[in-house]
Amino acid sequence: MHIDIRAQGFDLTDGLRDHAERRLNFALDWARHNIGKVVLRLTDINGPRGGQDKRCQLRIPLPRMRAVVIEETAADLYLAIDRSIDRAARALERRLSRQREFGPVPPHPTED
Repeated sequence: MHIDIRAQGFDLTDGLRDHAERRLNFALDWARHNIGKVVLRLTDINGPRGGQDKRCQLRIPLPRMRAVVIEETAADLYLAIDRSIDRAARALERRLSRQREFGPVPPHPTED
């Protein structure tokens, strides 16, 4: 599983990168054979003004299915990462369960 982490509006620290990679590996290890890549985008929406402005967007493209896309916003970036990864793990579990039961869901025409 390849993990692509990018930050916009601030510098990505080693601690933040390690936290995100560790949480992703722990939460999604069970599905590593179904996942080729995980894209994590971290954004500081308001910049130095503060507030609930840290956004974490998590995208997991899946073969022959729609991608799992989760977006979470919080005041703390670590909290936004944790919540988005938890939600993505649950969504991925549902998506793969449905695929086993009903077959793959075709990708949306505008998806990569």
